Amino acid sequence: MSAMQNYSVAAGQFYVGSSKPMMLQAYLGTCVGVSLYDDQSMVGGLIHILLPEPLNPDSTHESRRYAVTGVPEFIQAVIDAGAKKDHLKAVIAGGALVGPLSDQDLALNIGGRTVEVVRRILDAENIPVQHSETGGFFTCTLNLNLQNGAYHIEPFGSNLYDADASVITPDPEEIEMAMTRIQPIPQVALKVMRIIDEQTYDIDLISSEVQKDQVITGRTLQICNSALFAKKRKIESLDHALVYLGQELFVKYVISAAVKTYFNPTTQGYSLCQGGLYHHAVGTAVIAEKIARFTGETRPTLAYTAGLLHDIGKVVLDQYIADAYPLFYRIFNEGNDNFTDIEKEVFGHDHTEVGSRLARMWSLPDSLREVIEYHHQPQKAPRHGKLAIVVYLADLLMSRFSTGLEMERLDTELIAAAMLRVGLETDRFPEIVDLIPDQIFSVSPEGAIEAA
Repeated sequence: MSAMQNYSVAAGQFYVGSSKPMMLQAYLGTCVGVSLYDDQSMVGGLIHILLPEPLNPDSTHESRRYAVTGVPEFIQAVIDAGAKKDHLKAVIAGGALVGPLSDQDLALNIGGRTVEVVRRILDAENIPVQHSETGGFFTCTLNLNLQNGAYHIEPFGSNLYDADASVITPDPEEIEMAMTRIQPIPQVALKVMRIIDEQTYDIDLISSEVQKDQVITGRTLQICNSALFAKKRKIESLDHALVYLGQELFVKYVISAAVKTYFNPTTQGYSLCQGGLYHHAVGTAVIAEKIARFTGETRPTLAYTAGLLHDIGKVVLDQYIADAYPLFYRIFNEGNDNFTDIEKEVFGHDHTEVGSRLARMWSLPDSLREVIEYHHQPQKAPRHGKLAIVVYLADLLMSRFSTGLEMERLDTELIAAAMLRVGLETDRFPEIVDLIPDQIFSVSPEGAIEAA
């Protein structure tokens, strides 16, 4: 008997197959997951939907990210694979609220509107909904066994939760010592960040600084050659990378190379998948740059750098999460506490406080330190509030629409005020969501970097 294979269906995609030992999974926050299965032909599949409909008729995004276009395409793909439409049964999950904020902000209920579109299409096709768990404020996982059509919906992260496990939490002194053990950020990376912050954007100066550090040079070239688009041509030098990639992408790769080493590539700690913490950081950086360009309120490259570093405090606390996970998970799922409040309850510190102290130790520019400290409460940032808001929005989008990477929860009551601060009405929130590049949902953080 073949071993059961787990397959994660990324946002904006679907997977269809016949009877095989495969468990399809969709990690759902505001996104909506729909499974279809014909238990006679034993053919089915799962789609992971981002938005109810395209916002721009000229959109270059995958049609599968939208309910109105993706669900009909998904139904047809299941039928083409051998299922009979009369035998299909559906399961719907996800669609968590972004809010609620107030009656006038119901437009932010993207998940609810996506569910409505899905149900309307299924009703028109006479496909019965066997089970539905939608709405609420928490993430979940929709699972479909392609071998027999069995499905189950479970709270996010419950597979890592052991109610009987002993809980070990660190003393504040241990966290202090852990901070001092973190290797300082390389000087070349610090210089590049200061050049970006001060807008003294001399690409020749950046290139010459990077070449002085063999480690950063090597990591930069490694990222260049592991990116999806770069496999066609090997990049062998920084000069070659600069010519082939262009200035902005080159700078992003350099910063990403310097930061990557701090994020644990394992599935322990904050990460809920291989390299989840780093992938979340890169995704937040890419989306922050997109929002910066969209609003024109802050410099895109600075927004990218701030997004990449916003969770750097988790590097210190990450080593303690695994032992404290039972307590962390229980508090996280039993209440609606702010994520940083849970960290303080468990550790005595939260990742924004620890990150801010690391930023001071490393002498990072004030703009980056403020974002690290205030990205959960951007309204409190004293000097760089708009930059903090851009990163807050990007972080929120990653936590709601690209779940399954790490534990995270942001205070959604700030959305309305935050958007107004950067010149956007709340009814334009779906436009912000549609800025998320398709590559963000790929398994390659390097491919996500290219998306910006």
